[in-house]
Amino acid sequence: MGLITNKRGVEVLRDRKISKSTSFTKEERQELGLRGLLPYSVGSQQKQINRVMTNIRRKESDIEKYIFLSALQDRNEQLFYKTIMQNFAELLPIIYTPTVGQVCKEFSQIYRNDKGFFLTPEDKGEIRQILDNWPEKEVKVVVITDGQRILGLGDLGANGMGIPIGKLSLYVAGGGIRPEFCMPIMFDVGTNNEAYLDDLLYLGYPHKRMVGEPYFELLDEFIVAIRDKFPDVLIQFEDFLTPNAYEILNKYQNQILCFNDDIQGTAAVALGGVLSASRISGIPFKDSTILFLGAGSAATGIADLMVSALIEEGLSEEEAHRRLWFVDIHGLLVKSRTDLLPHNLPYAHDAAPLNFIEAIKYLLPNILIGASGAGGTFTQEVIELMSEINHRPVIFALSNPTSKSECTAAEVYTYSNGTAIFASGSPFAEFEWQGKTYTTAQGNNVYIFPGIGLACIGMKPSHLPDDIFMVAASALANCIDQSELDAGRVYPNLTKLRFISLEIAKAVSLKLIELGLTKISKPADLHGYLEALMYNPEY
Repeated sequence: MGLITNKRGVEVLRDRKISKSTSFTKEERQELGLRGLLPYSVGSQQKQINRVMTNIRRKESDIEKYIFLSALQDRNEQLFYKTIMQNFAELLPIIYTPTVGQVCKEFSQIYRNDKGFFLTPEDKGEIRQILDNWPEKEVKVVVITDGQRILGLGDLGANGMGIPIGKLSLYVAGGGIRPEFCMPIMFDVGTNNEAYLDDLLYLGYPHKRMVGEPYFELLDEFIVAIRDKFPDVLIQFEDFLTPNAYEILNKYQNQILCFNDDIQGTAAVALGGVLSASRISGIPFKDSTILFLGAGSAATGIADLMVSALIEEGLSEEEAHRRLWFVDIHGLLVKSRTDLLPHNLPYAHDAAPLNFIEAIKYLLPNILIGASGAGGTFTQEVIELMSEINHRPVIFALSNPTSKSECTAAEVYTYSNGTAIFASGSPFAEFEWQGKTYTTAQGNNVYIFPGIGLACIGMKPSHLPDDIFMVAASALANCIDQSELDAGRVYPNLTKLRFISLEIAKAVSLKLIELGLTKISKPADLHGYLEALMYNPEY
């Protein structure tokens, strides 16, 4: 018998880790005391997947589909992940963006089952003790958020727990990280969202946000406690407000094993897409002029990594910075402005203050990247102007959820007469225009972080310098094949995600060894070593 457990009867069926439901064989039913507790028919896992997908497709709303999948995860973990892996393109928008945005907004209303770990200011001084309540004895990856800047939706407080839960399901499905190694954490220090504070159903800490020194002291206590409990853990910071995100990353990046997905993960996936786009447009990356709309943590994180990549291509640091320009809500970032944050200053150039359209006309960029969180800002005028300047304009609308996207696929392909090389942060359906079908490549961070996680589990590095994310971006770009480039795609098909994650994990592992950041010797068969670590939910 394949399943070894001391549990019997209904305890087996209620254990999401081992339950196979109707796939238990006649012999297993006899051995485990399941006779009479299941219908007669023994179904294959594939038949179960077909049943799941049939039921999902009957649901009228994406939020109903999410709730259905969440319930499946609670009762049959292996079937949940196998279903996701087999239907990744269809289900990614359900388990993560854009549906996760609505899930977070309604988290307190749709709460069904206990998932994740919650910390509040009332836990100060006791965090290490409270961590012992977590049921798993070995945690390898933590995703933590304080809910203050969820996607483009703002301060959602404890409702932001939907983000760590969703991200970690992608670590499992996309990178083969074992589910028991994953721990979603809500750093619930309150919310300034008055609607939630007035909502009797709100599940979070019902106070205004903790700020300043008390906030960082509580976070410090958590960092010390989690690393004492799980010494090799990778900590992913997610959806923190930009100033806090940078302060946290700058403090911890070279001290512990951590990264900020909004800054470094987004940067890697954007750089990977731009490297692929350069192969389509014929304009070398090092010769590009790149204009960003938005100057928050995501946009400047992308630019910082691009500076490193441009220096690798032979440019000086000054030349690299001059390739990158920013427009925010107040216009072009220029040296005469007095309202810029520290992370913006390297990109404030000598130029006249210009608005967005004026900046495009002045700079003549061949690449336009939106990370503004402002929907519809890539207008018809913007797209047509980029198309006049460039034979193949590169336009990335990376804000999500979909309502925050700078433009839609239909708009960019129509207004550019089909010439744009387009990627988005949110999914768009195929678009037909003048007899041609355009498939939008989604610049989702899921291309990057699962592979990073797999490498960290395999190599146990001390920390992750920015070089690691440059390597990951390059590995991602190398995973796209010529047929995909010919079709205008800048990211490989998501059906290859586990292959992509493994390739990124290999490249990252080699870089960690080269940099002396791991005590693990290079395995004779690195591919086989990492592949053997990957979770396979088949039964």
